[in-house]
Amino acid sequence: MRRGAVVLLAMAVAVAALAGRCGAQLASGYYQGKCIMNGSGNGNSSAAGNSSSSVAVDVESIIHDAVQARLAWDKRMVAGLLHMIFHDCFVNGCDASILLDGPNTEKTAPQNNGIFGYDFIDDVKDKLEAACPGVVSCADIIVAATRDAIGMCGGPRYEVQLGRLDGRVSQAWMATDLPGPDVDIPTAIDMFAKKGLNSFDMAILMGAHTVGVTHCSVIHDRLYNFNGTGEADPSMEPLYVWILTTFACPKGQSFDNIVYLDDPSSILTVDRSYYAQILKRRGVLAVDQKLGDHAATAWMVNFLGTTDFFTSMFPYALNKLAAVEVKTGGAGEIRTNCRRTN
Repeated sequence: MRRGAVVLLAMAVAVAALAGRCGAQLASGYYQGKCIMNGSGNGNSSAAGNSSSSVAVDVESIIHDAVQARLAWDKRMVAGLLHMIFHDCFVNGCDASILLDGPNTEKTAPQNNGIFGYDFIDDVKDKLEAACPGVVSCADIIVAATRDAIGMCGGPRYEVQLGRLDGRVSQAWMATDLPGPDVDIPTAIDMFAKKGLNSFDMAILMGAHTVGVTHCSVIHDRLYNFNGTGEADPSMEPLYVWILTTFACPKGQSFDNIVYLDDPSSILTVDRSYYAQILKRRGVLAVDQKLGDHAATAWMVNFLGTTDFFTSMFPYALNKLAAVEVKTGGAGEIRTNCRRTN
């Protein structure tokens, strides 16, 4: 396929992906005027606005500043937030259900092992509750914080629409909706389609792996016993197999080491290098390399890995994901504590 034709096709898919990406109840600048702090330092969203000493609180600035402060000493937070937003929004919509504590909540599901950043969301929520209690949902905190972290880590700066409610239901079995690291591409496409996301959305959202990590235990068979052969997965570059088996994941290691899903030189930078790695046959997870090898998605990886289109499309795909099954009315609430329902 010629480059010009690929660009036109990608743009057509992108436009289709944007249709209906935002629920009617979501809005840009949703919290403007909803949080007023009076002269005593107590925030609310009602009569305090009549006082001459009252000031409007910029909710998104509070979130932005909290993200900036955290990234100053923990740049991994961009990976934690991207991991969190996908695992929250893909399961029953963006409703912060992944934050709920309990013996059988989503947080306890094997698919959600390794997610971190819950303490950070707690900290942001505390700041917002102090400024304007009962106004900002935990779900919106995840969405806005992810946006800010991406922009501070080399990625695009973009606008999000807010106004979500938090869900009241979180069950571990719900996490079975999430695609696994070895899922085949047709199955993955079908899983995304059930969420209203097309295959191009899927390819772009997988670009979040540009700041992701996994563990040696997840890719052990791919390195040492692919499909029971006792050999490495032949779709992986032999030199890369040697690097991983020699340094990151040698046999007999006592610790389950982490493995970066992207080029180590840009592991905390949101860029297109994830796709470049796949083109070199260095996709770490089986699904990463399958994305580049399957006829339905190979052109997407080639396009995203050799142009700057990922930078412009990543925000759109994230916003489309963030509009999946948004809670409204009695279906949700604004939690005062992100770890439990009101």
